[in-house]
Amino acid sequence: MIVSSPSTLTIADLLRGDLQLASPPNIYFQLKKIVDDPAKTAKDAAFVIENDAALAAKLLKIVNSAFYGFPAQVGSIARAITLIGTRELQNLVLGAVIVERFSDLPGQIFTIHDFWARNLRCALIARELDAQFGKHHAEVAFICGLLHNLGQLVFYRRIPVLAREVDLLLQAQAHLEVDDDVHTEQSVIGFDHFQVGAQLCQLWNLPEAIVESIRLHSFPDTISPYSDLAAMVRLANCLSRIENPYDALAVSALNLSPEQISFVLDKISDEFEVIFKLFYPSR
Repeated sequence: MIVSSPSTLTIADLLRGDLQLASPPNIYFQLKKIVDDPAKTAKDAAFVIENDAALAAKLLKIVNSAFYGFPAQVGSIARAITLIGTRELQNLVLGAVIVERFSDLPGQIFTIHDFWARNLRCALIARELDAQFGKHHAEVAFICGLLHNLGQLVFYRRIPVLAREVDLLLQAQAHLEVDDDVHTEQSVIGFDHFQVGAQLCQLWNLPEAIVESIRLHSFPDTISPYSDLAAMVRLANCLSRIENPYDALAVSALNLSPEQISFVLDKISDEFEVIFKLFYPSR
């Protein structure tokens, strides 16, 4: 835990001296090395995953769930890879490992269960929004939605007193406006959790699409090649939080009709409960 004046605190301070934050998810990079090597096959990727029996079992349950809706049971990791692709499986591994890594963080006002529930809803909405727009970000929309609020957990892990102050200030407001959480964090801490999450993902050397989708969340632009991905995740984040105000600007920027949004929300509500139990099993 860091005890520091907000005026002198930097994002680098938060990410320094904490092995859990500094260490990237190794199995993800083992898979990436195989995916990027044209001489390697699906069997090589499957071998890496199957060395972790618990992870392999969880991935097979996800692949066999409503998340994919395959008509026949998928019985092996190698078969799963042939159906969904190595990069898709690599991102499922990344999501599963990070949820597991940040599954126990005492002291915050919200529960970790609720945190991952909200962010899994966001991930499912982002994935479905991308489907509405032609699946231009099919490989990363889900993982970007899942990880975009990761900086909040960094705040509670490293500066819990300031993180609780932010939450109490937000709870005290009679009516929340869009981005009030961002403005409050910037006022109390000096920067927001999206900036922290982007820098953490950059520290881990995760793909640029993930880093940029988080970085652009509170500083949207139309120049970045990932601006449309960030816009989808931004809207998904809003729609995943019932207490948040309706972000009309995000909706209009994507040219979505109320019917399209209703379709997306109805679809993910049917998937959520089953899939959440797979990513975040009861403890």
